[in-house]
Amino acid sequence: MDQAGVFGTAVKSTLYVAIELSRSSWVVALLAPGARRPSRHQLEAGDVEGLLTLIARHQAGAARVLSCYEAGYEGFWLHRRLQAAGIDSWIVDPSSLRVDRRARRRKTDAIDAETILRALTAWDRGERDQCSMVRVPDVAPEDARRDSRERERLIKEQTGHLNRIRGLLTAMGIYDFNPRKTDRLELLAGLMTGDGRPLPERLSLEIRREIERLSLVERQIAELERARRKPAPRGRPRKDAPPQPAPDLATSDGRIRHLQRLRGVGPDIASVLHNEVFYRSFANRREVAAYCGLDPTPFASGNLRREQGISKAGNRRARHAAIELAWLWLQWQPDSALARWFHDRIGPATGRLKRVMIVALARKLVIALWRFLHSGTMPEGAVLKA
Repeated sequence: MDQAGVFGTAVKSTLYVAIELSRSSWVVALLAPGARRPSRHQLEAGDVEGLLTLIARHQAGAARVLSCYEAGYEGFWLHRRLQAAGIDSWIVDPSSLRVDRRARRRKTDAIDAETILRALTAWDRGERDQCSMVRVPDVAPEDARRDSRERERLIKEQTGHLNRIRGLLTAMGIYDFNPRKTDRLELLAGLMTGDGRPLPERLSLEIRREIERLSLVERQIAELERARRKPAPRGRPRKDAPPQPAPDLATSDGRIRHLQRLRGVGPDIASVLHNEVFYRSFANRREVAAYCGLDPTPFASGNLRREQGISKAGNRRARHAAIELAWLWLQWQPDSALARWFHDRIGPATGRLKRVMIVALARKLVIALWRFLHSGTMPEGAVLKA
C-alpha cells in the first residue's frame, strides 16, 4: 500500500513527531506539514538536545509540533522536557495501538515508530478510537505514591525471606522456628534437626544471612510506616477539649485523613487509594471503575449473552486495595447500605459466588469513596470513627 494512503495527508501547519525509545538508540519518525511520506532519523539514547535540533530543522512552515512516544520504563521526564520546549507532547498506551495479530510479524524500531506516527495523526484528526493517551500526573502526586509502592515491594521481599528460612528448616525436620522473633539468632544456634543432629554449618550460615537481610527489610518497612503515620494522641480526650479541625481537602494529607475518618479505612489503604486513584479528577462513576479495572466486560453476539468478569485493565494496586477494603467494610461497617446489599444477594452462599460479589462490592465502594471525597456524600449507613 502507498504510504500516503496509510498516513493520509498531514494536517496543514502541524509537524508530527513519533519517537521509539530504547536504551541503545532513539528512532524518530517525522511527518512534515503537507507531506505524504514520513522521514526517519536515528539518535543516541537520551539525546534530547539532538531531538530538539532535529525538530527545529523540520519545523519550517509548521505552526505547532505534536510529539508522541509509548509509555514505558522511560517515565514522564521526556514528556515534561518537550513540553518545556513548547512542544505539544503526548504519551500513548502501547496496549491500545493496533498491530498485526498474525503469528509472525515484522517488528523493528522503525516499524514501531511509524505505528506510533499513524496512531498520532489519526488521533489528532479526531479518531480517538485508534489509540488511548496516558494522563501524565503532576510531579507531586507522582512522588507521593512512591512510599506505598516501595512498601508493597518490601512486603513481598520480607515474605520471600520468611518462606526461604521456613523452607530450609522444614527440610531438616524443624517446624516450630519463628523467624519473626527478636531472639531468632539465639534460637537458631540451639536448633536440632529432626534426626537429632545440630544444624549443618553451611546451612546455619545461610539462614543467618537470610535473617540479616530480613532484619534490613523489616527496619526499612518500619521507617516507611513511621514516616507515613503520625502518632495518635494518648489518653481519652477531655470533655472541654476543643474540637479537632476538619481535614484540609485542598492537600493530599488532608484528603487521606478525610478517608481515614470512615471506620474500617486505615492509613495504608487510604494512602494507596488516594495516591493511585483519587488524586486525579473523573467525570463520572464509570471512569472511576474503569480506572481501577473493576468495570464489567459483557459479551453479546447474536443470541450469546454472558459476562466475562471485570476488565482488570486499570490500576492493579488500586484494584487490590479496593477488594481488600471491601472485606474490611463488611467487618467494620455491617449496618451500612453496601454491606446489607452484599448480604442480601449472597445469603448463606460461600465459595465462588462470594468472591464474585466481593469484587462487585469493591466497585460500588470505590465509587462511594470517590463521592465522599469529592462531593462530601456520606456512604449510606456508614459510621465515622470516634
